[in-house]
Amino acid sequence: MRTSFHMTSTITALFAIACYVASAMVITLRLFRSNTVKNLPRSVGIGLGFTGLIVHGLFLYQHLFSDAGINLGFFDAGTLVTWTILLLLLISALSKPVENLGILLLPLAAVMIVLDIRFHTSHFLSAEAPWGLRIHVLISLLAYSLLAMASVQAILLAVQDHHLRNRHPGGFIRSLPPLQTMEALLFEMIGAGFVLLTLALLSGFMFLEDMFAQHLVHKTVLSIAAWVVFGSLLWGRFKSGWRGQKALIWTLSGFVVLMLAYFGTKFVLELVLS
Repeated sequence: MRTSFHMTSTITALFAIACYVASAMVITLRLFRSNTVKNLPRSVGIGLGFTGLIVHGLFLYQHLFSDAGINLGFFDAGTLVTWTILLLLLISALSKPVENLGILLLPLAAVMIVLDIRFHTSHFLSAEAPWGLRIHVLISLLAYSLLAMASVQAILLAVQDHHLRNRHPGGFIRSLPPLQTMEALLFEMIGAGFVLLTLALLSGFMFLEDMFAQHLVHKTVLSIAAWVVFGSLLWGRFKSGWRGQKALIWTLSGFVVLMLAYFGTKFVLELVLS
């Protein structure tokens, strides 16, 4: 029975990985205006991504949910985060030119699936956990995912700005939306992510018994630090029009702190100390 489950899970994972890799290849080739796919509409890459997302969701259902509750072990949580990131990305791509972020995010999701199969870990959110705690976990996941997308967008924006400043607008730069559109999308993501991060912190203080308990203090302090970084960036944008290199540095700094808050803490508690 266990062998059959493992085989089914592996097949599901491999199909999701194949869809993600194919989607990333199509998007990359279209971005670089390759003759191989120059006549393919952008919907092909997005459609392959959605197919992978559905199969990835089935894989998550097989791995995360059990009678003991929801498994949020280190690699399972990482796979869930990448799934959420791609869900937000692909839904946004239906109306906005953001699918190019998939060049980095789609392979990342594929790698996380491989790691989840190879190094399965367990850390359950009990099936009897209060609804407030579940809401806190959901909001935190959405905040992390949006700010992860913003970080990739900031990197792409910095590359585009560098090429335009050095008067090299050819190649894939021509396929990107205008710089102003890319910048507007970046701060939309950061703004929405900041609101969700604020709600995540508030819900944590409301529904967790002690946010500064020994096993939570590092996560709490680092999350607050990330909130300050992103809040300062938005304030700098509003007051002084921050953009370009400054926006990139602040965005990536905030995301690194946020990543350490969640995955850094989980890595130490679940993989190092255990």
